[in-house]
Amino acid sequence: MYADHTVGIVVPAYNEEGYVGEVIDSVPELADRVYVVDDGSTDDTWDEIQTHATRRNGDHDGVFDDLVVPIRHGTNRGVGGAIKSGYQRAREERLDVTAVLGGDDQMNPAELPRYLDPVVSGRADYAKGNRFSDPDHWTNMPRFRLVGNVVLSYLTKIASGYWGTMDSQNGYSAISLRALEETDIDGMYEYYGYCNDLLVRLNTAGMRIADVPRSSTFAYSDDWKSHIEYREYVPRVSAMLVRGWGRRLLRKHVLMDYHPVAVLYPLGAGVAGASGFGLLAALADRSDSGTAGWLLGLLTGALVFVYATMLDRDLDRDLEVAVEAGDGTATAAGTPTEADIAANGGETE
Repeated sequence: MYADHTVGIVVPAYNEEGYVGEVIDSVPELADRVYVVDDGSTDDTWDEIQTHATRRNGDHDGVFDDLVVPIRHGTNRGVGGAIKSGYQRAREERLDVTAVLGGDDQMNPAELPRYLDPVVSGRADYAKGNRFSDPDHWTNMPRFRLVGNVVLSYLTKIASGYWGTMDSQNGYSAISLRALEETDIDGMYEYYGYCNDLLVRLNTAGMRIADVPRSSTFAYSDDWKSHIEYREYVPRVSAMLVRGWGRRLLRKHVLMDYHPVAVLYPLGAGVAGASGFGLLAALADRSDSGTAGWLLGLLTGALVFVYATMLDRDLDRDLEVAVEAGDGTATAAGTPTEADIAANGGETE
């Protein structure tokens, strides 16, 4: 337990032989349940999970009889699908807070209390890592990932309504039982963009989130690897964000409570998009006829869209919590240290 809260940890693993066992072994004592999900691996990941789970369970004495719960998917569903399975089990067993640790051993377990603190204190329903809070944290991030992360983070701001958050692809996180129960977790995207989709769903449900400063040093170590195919990833996640954006506007600002942002967003995007195509066509024909009109339409549509983003940001300011950088350590009993309490604005419960 941590600060009198039961803690679950989801470990998604796909072909992580040689890594996932180390993750299981390094899970801190504050954990009450660890759901290790083999997402249809084709190597010996499942055998490694079972071996290390048996070892940890043999030494375990806690709220549940077993600490580690191995879960196996018959086919590969995607990292989001693996995390969804873990979330569903944590919700079923009513864990107070559930964190995510990657099966590739690229998330430092020692930092876990920093993600748990905003949730167990009641300040946030979801806490996630942010490698953009300090320029020094960018140093180990590959350049192509840095650019892609920034672009996708801004697209996620539009789709989710969480304008103060950054590094939306960061998977190191912790979520409250309330959020698991009141957010549409069952519909969560199962591909790599699950964390972007989850932010959209959390905002629709009115959940508060916190960005936790995180360094990229541990994540991008010498043996860092990625399963992402960017030619497939970019179009799929972009399409998912467009769908999520429309779903959020419809449910939150039309069906639940009307706000003009639901009209201004698509109006601005539609006018800017149509005018942009018209302008490109005119330029391709090398015709001055109508060029000024298309340009005016493009600027007008863009201004309407920007105005909609300003309204959207003001609507959800109270759903974002600031977390200061801290050392994230905790005592053996799972009680936050003075540094953690200071990072939480002096709150412990």
